[in-house]
Amino acid sequence: MVIRCVWEHNGSDTLLYACELPGAFTRGADREIALRKMAAEVRSYLTWKGCAVPEELKAEIVQEAVCGLQVCDADSDVLFETEKPPLTLEEYAELKALTLKSAEDFLALYRAVPDKDRSDLIARKTFYGQIPRTAEEMYRHTKNVNDYYFGEIAVDADNEGTISECRRRGFAALESKPGFLENPVFEGSYGEAWTLRKVLRRFLWHDRIHAKAMYRMALRTFGAETVPNVFHFDE
Repeated sequence: MVIRCVWEHNGSDTLLYACELPGAFTRGADREIALRKMAAEVRSYLTWKGCAVPEELKAEIVQEAVCGLQVCDADSDVLFETEKPPLTLEEYAELKALTLKSAEDFLALYRAVPDKDRSDLIARKTFYGQIPRTAEEMYRHTKNVNDYYFGEIAVDADNEGTISECRRRGFAALESKPGFLENPVFEGSYGEAWTLRKVLRRFLWHDRIHAKAMYRMALRTFGAETVPNVFHFDE
């Protein structure tokens, strides 16, 4: 299997995304480090989706995006060329189901953490402020992009209730808009280009970043096998 990747970078610092597996990504101090991680990331992602995992995986870069943001902290503004075409109803339904599964799995992981306000992680500051350290902080941070992501494509959403509840309401608001499957490009905050495809990918990607951080924090803070590896992260 060839993994077609988008390479977003700020100097050497790299974010690498799998085009056809929205949300699958690697990071590295340079491109080669991120490329070496991609096969393991794809195995994890496909296992989480419940798909067969090919024996051979090879990554190749099909799009490059130079970025002035702090990609080392997972700041990103790239729009993939593959995120511009319209969606079919069947494709949208599949991506929506995956995005809701991700929210539900994230919620299950959060609920399994024994103490939501305890963490052995060291405090660290990123471009958006202090990095979330506890399960509670990670959950709130991840849930509360709901109104932002939907808002970038002119969909009125909120962050009330659980991560899966507010995401479901966002999809309902989206689906009330005529022509949403046409996937127009919107100019969102700070001049960043957004499409529905990008919103779906960003939800999956953002969930995956913080689910991985929460899972690893829980193992470090509370010990092995404390929480289920619902996302099938490579340990």
